[in-house]
Amino acid sequence: MPLIPWLRWNEAPPRLSARNPAEMVLETLMMELAGQMREAERQQRERSNAVRKICTGVDYSWLASTPRPTYDLSPGERLQLEDVCAKIHPSYCGPAILRFRQLMAELEPEVQEVARLFRSVLQEVLERMKQEEEAHKLTRQWSLRPRGSLGTFKTRARISPFASDIRTISEDVERDTPPPPRAWSMPEFRAPKED
Repeated sequence: MPLIPWLRWNEAPPRLSARNPAEMVLETLMMELAGQMREAERQQRERSNAVRKICTGVDYSWLASTPRPTYDLSPGERLQLEDVCAKIHPSYCGPAILRFRQLMAELEPEVQEVARLFRSVLQEVLERMKQEEEAHKLTRQWSLRPRGSLGTFKTRARISPFASDIRTISEDVERDTPPPPRAWSMPEFRAPKED
């Protein structure tokens, strides 16, 4: 038994290198894609085994060893997906993964369709990022706008409920004075005066 692992017990644990957040997002999303592809392939294999068992009436699954993955992304397709993943902001990485998992559970796609589904989720997230960035720019422009246009608008007439120069209808009735003429948009109706 070698003693070298025992002699390293007092060394500091290896520190994680400070990586670029974009690299971490890229790695996380690509790992999620690979995991979902493996899961889709496993489900596809189980479905085909179930169909074979129904057709033949015999189950030989206990004899079979776990097969190697049969489907893999082409290098060009992988580079395209990595390019799209690199554009995703770290704060959108979690929602992108959740949306991808949700669609995988709903649709249960074949292995060949997983990459296309993943690309559509990434495009959705990029569109949402773009919309929120534009909305943020508009609100920032509005808040940085000079206050001269709407900020200097002040009401010039102040209304005081206790001012004596404001006439009311009840004052006119109490004083037995004729009410002031109505606004010219309203017709004036007066009862004939009795002498």
